[in-house]
Amino acid sequence: MRIGGDTGLSLAERLTERFHRLTWRTPIHGVKLKGRHPLKLIAVPDDPFIGDVRRGHALLAGQMLFRGDSHALETLFDRKTTQTRAFAEYLQSFAWLRDLSTVATRAQGAPIAEQVMRGWLALHADKVTEPAWRADLWGRRILFWTAHAPLILSSADLVYRSSVLNTLARGARHIDRGAEKMAPGAPRIAAMCGVCAAGLLIAGGDARRGGMEAALNRAIAGSVFEDGGSVARSPAAQLDIIMLLTMLRETYESRRLGAPAALYDALARMVPALLGVCLGDRGLSSWQGGGPVLAEILAQIVDATGIRARPLRQAREWGYQRLSAGSAIVIIDAAPPPVARLVEGGCASTLAFEMSDGPHRLVVNCGGARAAVAQLLPSLAEGLRTTAAHSTLIVGDSNSTAIHADGTLGRGVAEVELTRQESENSSRIEASHDGYARRFGFVHRRQLVLGSDGRELRGEDMLLPAGKRRKSAAATPFALRFHLGKGVQVSPTADGMAALLRMPGGALWQYRCRGGTLGVEDSLWIDPDGRPVSTQQLVVTGESPAGGASISWALKRAN
Repeated sequence: MRIGGDTGLSLAERLTERFHRLTWRTPIHGVKLKGRHPLKLIAVPDDPFIGDVRRGHALLAGQMLFRGDSHALETLFDRKTTQTRAFAEYLQSFAWLRDLSTVATRAQGAPIAEQVMRGWLALHADKVTEPAWRADLWGRRILFWTAHAPLILSSADLVYRSSVLNTLARGARHIDRGAEKMAPGAPRIAAMCGVCAAGLLIAGGDARRGGMEAALNRAIAGSVFEDGGSVARSPAAQLDIIMLLTMLRETYESRRLGAPAALYDALARMVPALLGVCLGDRGLSSWQGGGPVLAEILAQIVDATGIRARPLRQAREWGYQRLSAGSAIVIIDAAPPPVARLVEGGCASTLAFEMSDGPHRLVVNCGGARAAVAQLLPSLAEGLRTTAAHSTLIVGDSNSTAIHADGTLGRGVAEVELTRQESENSSRIEASHDGYARRFGFVHRRQLVLGSDGRELRGEDMLLPAGKRRKSAAATPFALRFHLGKGVQVSPTADGMAALLRMPGGALWQYRCRGGTLGVEDSLWIDPDGRPVSTQQLVVTGESPAGGASISWALKRAN
């Protein structure tokens, strides 16, 4: 981008120059910035990501739509309007500007953006309230306001335009004091990205670059494991952080400045980890409340980062293991759930797996506890977080990690032991967790072996006595669940020990088990749009004596 008086300026650059001439002077950062500085945007960054076309067209039609919740633009700030939390954060973050700019010209989009902006300013500009002034939402808002300045600052009304820029400066000052207090992960990264973006784009901020970048480096170090996974253990959070850091990088580039090395390093580590939890359709698998993300959306995001990398096979800290051979891919959750303060809606999914054959998903988790549409009953959304909603073993109809009534995770899995072996003929993972040891006196050990041609996955799930004494001598019921992908048809065999699975693409897989009774039950899967889709699941049930139990099973391609 050319800055200053260069010829051949783009529309965004010409608007920036116009802002410089028309804006007024005010102190920006109080004590930390001495003197008076012109309140202006030094540059207008690009937003490198494509928005949601459907949501964008809804905005053009006078409606704001997000995850099944819809409101007319004129009622957005009506105090009587009830909004879901997800919708409110979409509105407050101004992420909808991306959707609007994807489908609208500046002439079409600016009046809509200004309408919503005026409503927001009237309600929130002069009064610090939650969640509007929460540090992470302000961080996102600064990124979107600056990247989409041509939409929100095209008005000839000088008072309105000055109000927008003055509020942006106040927001920057507000989060400057609270960004590092946000929870590690996407909330802290979002807040710090806003702090840095404001420092780069509002006059007078350059003097503080060193301190801001040091704080950003600390936020990244506390939010991203060395293997590139986010501390929230959520692929959705992983994707969010990648997009935030990429937007901040664009802010540096709009100033022709190099971003901190820690930012580039984080992206270089995070993208392979994200690709490591993608299945054969190149979309995300469903973990820690997130739903699948479509391949084309994911590809555009990864392309915008500029990172070219192969999927990460082992992420011991992040906790996901990837097996791949032939056309088969298997993703395993091989770590305890994240601690409650790092993620909302965490799931009791330890040792669950998802599997695909080519572009089709064979075994899945129900997923989507935090990505489902508003119409999904709250009780059902909470049920998606349970162990039973994942493809793994459940003991005593109980979660491997407790889910409290207030939604937080409690006691359960504290330790996961893992070994992995690669040979010419197969890839083998053996892992165990202690989530049932305290309550039932068992350790769950799972072994998965994927053949080198990808045509067979063999598994064994064992309940092993933990410690010297069992809590009870009575037999303990268990259920081993395999939630099946959308469109997979099940035909059980007459002996009740096997089933034929027909996939949408015509592939046939045989499932056989030993050590329990096989049944077929209804299930559901949250699709990329957050909607529940009716599916089926294989369920192997039985009872374990005090000495433990073993269930062996195999999935083998039949054609």
